[in-house]
Amino acid sequence: MHHRINRALALAAVAVLLLATRAAADEIKVMTSGAFTAAHLAVSPEFERTTRHHIVTVYGASMGNAPDSIPNRLQRGEAADVVIMAGQALDDLIKQGKVVAGSRVDLARSRIGVAVRAGAPRPDITSIDALKRALLQAKSIAYSSSASGVYISTELLPRLGIADAVKAKIRVVESGPVGGAVAKGDAEIGFQQISELLPVEGIDLVGPLPAGAQRVTVFSAGIAASSTAPEAARALIAYLSSRAVAPALRKTGLEPLADEIGRRRGRPAAARDLDADLARRLRVGPCEIALSW
Repeated sequence: MHHRINRALALAAVAVLLLATRAAADEIKVMTSGAFTAAHLAVSPEFERTTRHHIVTVYGASMGNAPDSIPNRLQRGEAADVVIMAGQALDDLIKQGKVVAGSRVDLARSRIGVAVRAGAPRPDITSIDALKRALLQAKSIAYSSSASGVYISTELLPRLGIADAVKAKIRVVESGPVGGAVAKGDAEIGFQQISELLPVEGIDLVGPLPAGAQRVTVFSAGIAASSTAPEAARALIAYLSSRAVAPALRKTGLEPLADEIGRRRGRPAAARDLDADLARRLRVGPCEIALSW
């Protein structure tokens, strides 16, 4: 059974990639936030190899005041074809006309994790009360200026009733991974999306925020309004949202939303739904993809 499913996924991926090659090879400019960076780097080479499209990637936060944040890059007029970022922030860009309306495709869910310097004592964060004690006892705390940090600063700390008590020991990381600050000893404890903490050397992931304190963020992709290669961009987004890349996404600490097709509807109905979905995004007939299953 598993062999048939894996074969089906592999064939589906081939179908998507082969369909994408019908157009001339394009350069696809991607702007991605940190939470999806590891996944993007893991799966992009196969897309490039098979389609002959070339991906050029720049990185930035989904929100915040950093000059390299995705909203600021687009505001300055930087070229982009695909943007990958927190869904709520992507919706803001759609309202601003920076991203094509109707092009949003949800890729994965991401949870916030807690990290300390490698080898350092790991605080107890298994409950809300334990997390509160850990924050009060920590000498310094770091979080990003993007989605996870905004949640922690504007919602979680006030809800815990310790915003004023920890204010003096907060460090906001405007650009780059929070794990880097923790690894250098600039912060005793750090918060960021788990998929952003896992690749950082020199830190230990303590675990996810406990139930009741966790904020799950959906990361989504959309086509930039200024895209010069919208068809290639659409093909890349279809590939990133397919079940074929779900295993790679899981390895980076994300929860692929493509998995929900199988969980909700089972097989082979899930396969037919994915066929129709990919066909819609690639603007081809469902039968051209269905042949691969």
